[in-house]
Amino acid sequence: MNAVRRTGTAAALVGALTLSALTVSPAEAADTGITVSKVVVNKGRPVVVGTSDEKTPSVSFRITLPSGYSTADPFAYDASPFLYHGTTAAKGADGGGLYMGGYTCFEDGARAADCVGELTIDPRYDLDSNSDATTWKIGVAARLFKSDGGLKAEEYTTASGSVQVRRWGKVTVNASPEPVTKGKTLTVTGSLTRADWVKHKYTGFGSQSAKLQFRKKDSSVYTTVKTVKSGSTGALKTTVTASADGYWRWTFAGTSTTGSATAAGDFVDVR
Repeated sequence: MNAVRRTGTAAALVGALTLSALTVSPAEAADTGITVSKVVVNKGRPVVVGTSDEKTPSVSFRITLPSGYSTADPFAYDASPFLYHGTTAAKGADGGGLYMGGYTCFEDGARAADCVGELTIDPRYDLDSNSDATTWKIGVAARLFKSDGGLKAEEYTTASGSVQVRRWGKVTVNASPEPVTKGKTLTVTGSLTRADWVKHKYTGFGSQSAKLQFRKKDSSVYTTVKTVKSGSTGALKTTVTASADGYWRWTFAGTSTTGSATAAGDFVDVR
């Protein structure tokens, strides 16, 4: 089983998607006969993206070539999955899709290969609206090339499945006073925020349920004490009775548009 690295070809495809989606002629739009199946993005999990760090979720898929083409000639074809949320794969490719930076294929016979690669998602350039936190369709851009390198045929199709892209969530915690007398009131505060892809910073996430959890000093297990809703700016606040040394934290389960978040435990000495 041979591996063929297709970084250059895939990168060129990404650069050409915008132009070709609008300028493809009827002849070029013909069925390539390439089948792309078993597409799995990020191992089937949602992709959670912050405000600045580039994310590279994995992509695995299988390519089957039409008669007359061979995996031994990687320059004769190309097939690259991408994410889109337009009405069609062709319009989605031209309208702000999320693309692969390259992939590696492992030949499985003369006309089939199993491939792995990564999407490249930079929130500063690829996500310009918080509405991008939604369900994305999986598209495939496929091309066949002539012996002289010219384009013979290309098509944009939709693969089965979908991918959730979510905004990164953060939560903080602070328990005071520290130390505290046993039986006295302990105030636990915090803040729930999430990535804002328009402002490129984390902003408050209001009216969301967060669980206050406690772990005794010599235990490894957190127990939920109560559930509190965040204020309009994402603020969290409640009071509890101090009973034992241990760690307090807020945890947020996430939503369909925002990833889960858990604060590091804040230790309180009870005397």
